[in-house]
Amino acid sequence: MTTANTTTKEPKAKAVKTTRAKKAALKKEKGDGRVVLRIRVLAYESKILDASVKQIMDTAVRYDAEIVGPVPLPTEIKKYTVNRASFVYKNTREQFEIRVHKRLIDIINPNAKTIESLTNLSLPSGVEIDVKML
Repeated sequence: MTTANTTTKEPKAKAVKTTRAKKAALKKEKGDGRVVLRIRVLAYESKILDASVKQIMDTAVRYDAEIVGPVPLPTEIKKYTVNRASFVYKNTREQFEIRVHKRLIDIINPNAKTIESLTNLSLPSGVEIDVKML
């Protein structure tokens, strides 16, 4: 019985080693000179955000760029509590919240035409974009 348990545990240990090896290989692969354009898109309304992300992806696909994403990031919720009245009903309060929706897009090895078309892109108001070169 102990040999049966030992044999079932050994393949699991090998699987862990192979995933670690794959992760190490991916880290080495990232350092091979690839340029990654990381675009982080923020908006208060999710519909406008999704439309602008689709527009960004369509322009990148038009110029044959390799795209990873869009990856939905956690929604940031800011809550504000305010007194309803200042004198008589001092213990009653109202709560307001602002939700900031976020998406992440990676464009791997963008060419000059892709970058130029993304800079000339007109997006709706209320959409904020952060671009980083990695």
